[in-house]
Amino acid sequence: MATRGRTASKPSARRPMAGKVQTVLGPIEPEQLGITLAHEHLLLDLSCFFKVPEAASEREWMEAPVSIERRGTILARWAYNRDSLGLLDERVAVEEVLQYKYAGGQSLVEATSIGIARDPLGLARISRATGLNIVMGASHYVPLAHPPDMDKRSEDSIFERIVRDVTVGVGDTGVRSGIIGEVGNLWPTTENERKVLRASARAQKETGASILIHPGAHPDSPLFIIDELVKAGADPQRVVLGHLDIFNDKAWAKRLAKTGCVMEWDNFGIEDTNTGPIAHQQIELMSDVQRMDMIQYLIGQGYGQKIVVSQDVCFKFSLGRYGGKPYNHIMENIVPRMRKRGFTEKHINDILVENPKRILTFV
Repeated sequence: MATRGRTASKPSARRPMAGKVQTVLGPIEPEQLGITLAHEHLLLDLSCFFKVPEAASEREWMEAPVSIERRGTILARWAYNRDSLGLLDERVAVEEVLQYKYAGGQSLVEATSIGIARDPLGLARISRATGLNIVMGASHYVPLAHPPDMDKRSEDSIFERIVRDVTVGVGDTGVRSGIIGEVGNLWPTTENERKVLRASARAQKETGASILIHPGAHPDSPLFIIDELVKAGADPQRVVLGHLDIFNDKAWAKRLAKTGCVMEWDNFGIEDTNTGPIAHQQIELMSDVQRMDMIQYLIGQGYGQKIVVSQDVCFKFSLGRYGGKPYNHIMENIVPRMRKRGFTEKHINDILVENPKRILTFV
């Protein structure tokens, strides 16, 4: 899939990154991104979701290691299996994500945000080891992962932290975020979530970075979030709405598309409906066939330049060594099926190259 050139914005004193893409190893030209996954995780800790099961016989799963033999039964128990909730091994991450590179991938967004063990130096090491461009996230994840004093934190302090992560780097690492997100939301939202949304919108306006949203599991949530962000000064065309795999309604999807946002189907490879509630919210994921059907419908409606895809590998059992469909699934399995379904090379290039490039290029 060949990349096509675009006219980059000229850097300014206020937005020195304009026209560039910020990776964990520094700025690059947008044309260097190539094929890009829009929402993945390489290192994270989701222990904020851990809970103790009520039944004694189920508590055996709490400390059971993830294995290929257990994969078929661990899905429904992910929230009380500690081992499922972490991607903690850099060497495993390198081995797994290299399969994506071997399949033709060149870049990815590592969407781990504050509260789930974002690891700037770890991501930099993985980028060096693999040669992949990695764009790191910023801002806060869902309320379960918020710091204990979140009620006392001001919108201004959250805004300043995001801006610093993008312009200076996380802590004293010097590693900078290249996207604001994934910004975590449940439904209905809390004041803390709305505070983070407002701060993220302001940080977008200040830095020129895009925003990546984890919405609540309710059809009203994405539309509400867009409205909140726009009211706080965000450009809706620079907002990526993730996890749309849980909303299988074409009329609703077209209504969301009309807001101008970028739409993300990022759970490719996860087709199980027995995963149970996510953050206490019941969901039912589309199948890959339904995802492709929805995307093809929206392309037909004229929204082909508003779509990105990914696999959102965030549980240990999603890794290939445990029988999952990890980082290379879209390239090796979905792209060939897209061609058979009538997606043109331009459609595929827009989804995998041009649309991510536009999102990740600072303005």
